[in-house]
Amino acid sequence: MPVNRNALIRYRTIDTCLRNKYKKWTLENLIDACSDALYEYQGIDKGVSRRTVQADLETMRSNKLGYNAPIVVTDKKYYSYSDSNYSITNIPLTDQDLQVLTEVADLLKQFKGFNHFSDVTEMVSKLENKVYVQKTSGISAIEFEKNDNLKGLEHIEIIRKAIISQVVLCITYQSFKARQASTFCISPYLLKEYRNRWFILCESHQKSSPLLTLALDRIEGLEIASNELYRENKTLDLSTYYSDVIGVTKTPGQADCEVVFQIDHKNAPYVITKPLHHTQKLIDKNPEGKVFSIRVILNYELERELLGFGCRIKVLRPRILVKRIQENLAEALECYLNTDEEGREASIFG
Repeated sequence: MPVNRNALIRYRTIDTCLRNKYKKWTLENLIDACSDALYEYQGIDKGVSRRTVQADLETMRSNKLGYNAPIVVTDKKYYSYSDSNYSITNIPLTDQDLQVLTEVADLLKQFKGFNHFSDVTEMVSKLENKVYVQKTSGISAIEFEKNDNLKGLEHIEIIRKAIISQVVLCITYQSFKARQASTFCISPYLLKEYRNRWFILCESHQKSSPLLTLALDRIEGLEIASNELYRENKTLDLSTYYSDVIGVTKTPGQADCEVVFQIDHKNAPYVITKPLHHTQKLIDKNPEGKVFSIRVILNYELERELLGFGCRIKVLRPRILVKRIQENLAEALECYLNTDEEGREASIFG
């Protein structure tokens, strides 16, 4: 059953009271203790009703939350635990609890690079330790995609804070095409993840002030530029900026278009269950396969996505994209046609 934070505070407060053997606890004492705790932790100053605390005691006695607390009343007045060693904090975890905690710990570990999740690190360690103590065998039922060698994660937090605080950053950046790194200032607007890589949408303070999407793993240096004025975004809707694109490559004002492609019947279910884009529609069926459409901006990531299907896909339009796919496939075929198979095998196995 769902339990809200206020109820948990009351249960823990009652538990602390009943574990104190040096004081006799009346219902009024427990009401006062719960009222004080809610004021301290939640700022609630209206107190707790007698009926609420009585219901809490019954809930703790029951198996609703798995407590089964041995609460007894002596002299028809004083509350205590019949077992002096009992505490609701000592309740063993069930197998289902352990499974959930294992998966939660795995999930929380995905947020590497965000310092505002640093407080979670200790909690994750405690969860994993709790699971290990009570369950020393078995495998996880869930595994997340991750890349432990991914570069650039150390920059995420300073960029996040700069976006929130509207602070200019000075970065040293080297793209894959550049021969050497360059240093310039940016006004950061948005952090974006795509296929386990992180990018930053920003405005450069260089001449003509281009809007850039920079990969964090290509940043070689990063610091706050206190002598530069932040250029606030007043034109872009950041919540929808990437909604018409597969990946991160686009320029402001770039128009999207309808992309139509055909997938053979054997592989069509994969595209149906995992659409290439949220605009995907099934528009036709024929003996060769199913025909779909998406409305996106033409970019490198789209081409790579389509090429990944190999001979199982045929792009029908627009013509410019058909031509680009044909050129890519022709270049790929040329690589194989120019390969000396015997020499290749000798170099690999010899």
